[in-house]
Amino acid sequence: MKALLLTAPSTFEFTEFPTPTPGNGEVLIDIQACGVCGSDIHGMDGRSGRRIPPIVMGHESAGIVSELGEGVTDWKVGDRITWDSTEFCGDCPECGAGNFNLCANRKVLGVSCGDYRRHGCFAEKVVLPTRILHRIPDSLSFEKAAFAEPVAIALHAVNLAPAITDEPAVVVGAGLIGLLVIQSLKARGWAEVIAVDLDDSRLELAKKLGASHAFNAKQENLAATIKELCGGDGAATSFEVVGAAAPIDLAIRSLRKGGTAVLVGNLQPSVPFPLQDVVTRQISVKGSCACAGEYPEAIQRIEDGSISVEPLLSASVPLSEGGDWFARLAKNTEGLLKVVLKP
Repeated sequence: MKALLLTAPSTFEFTEFPTPTPGNGEVLIDIQACGVCGSDIHGMDGRSGRRIPPIVMGHESAGIVSELGEGVTDWKVGDRITWDSTEFCGDCPECGAGNFNLCANRKVLGVSCGDYRRHGCFAEKVVLPTRILHRIPDSLSFEKAAFAEPVAIALHAVNLAPAITDEPAVVVGAGLIGLLVIQSLKARGWAEVIAVDLDDSRLELAKKLGASHAFNAKQENLAATIKELCGGDGAATSFEVVGAAAPIDLAIRSLRKGGTAVLVGNLQPSVPFPLQDVVTRQISVKGSCACAGEYPEAIQRIEDGSISVEPLLSASVPLSEGGDWFARLAKNTEGLLKVVLKP
């Protein structure tokens, strides 16, 4: 089969790759669409340490079952599916509690981090265990179904926040996941969402997708402005969807006493932290890792349109052109959000 292989930092080859064979409890899948994640962009040049070459990246995918392994009875050839980006074991205590994202033996598709190498879905085929599969309806295109993973991540982040829907929530970062967090909040009943970003065009899109207010992060005294908008003391909930020092600082300083900051972004391994604000205002800080059971809701919301992914799809292109599109995404001069590669 053909695959897009990361052979060295920021270097790709569209090349022949061994076709996998499904084992017990596994299926072979013909991949129809796979989205390029921000973590792939940040990982391809070696910065994150989680895409050590050689590796076939890609984890936001959808496809068709083409072969069944031994013992598979609940699936059939031709089933249209998407799947969790985390290959969890299903047997450890965390899996037993439904915390699949915290599985002691988890492997993220398309990740090579030193502890493991798990080839992903920028390829014509992939083998996966049936426990991470989800059916998709015939009415849902494969390109849209490939959004199930980032939508599930956004829904998981919202699940971690107190459901104080009658007070504004702040979302710092209006990239792809931030825009999905905004939509997830609205879908879950939040009356007002405040969006913050450095890109005015993304702030305009945030408003079209449900944000009540949008502010450029360069605005002076922005935390004070947000607090005033939220009644004086600040917001009950904020979401940081960048993973850098300034956005984290703003997300925390925008909160009222006793508020909750959910940290979703993962751009930098460590950042300065406003410790006194957290301690003296008794702020709760939660990290949000991947997703844990939100796939069915994600698929449903994409299908019924309560979370709209079409405005986020910048391009759907052949997998063979993936190297060129990775270079364009890395430069980030075109305002691209999601690029989907199709074998």
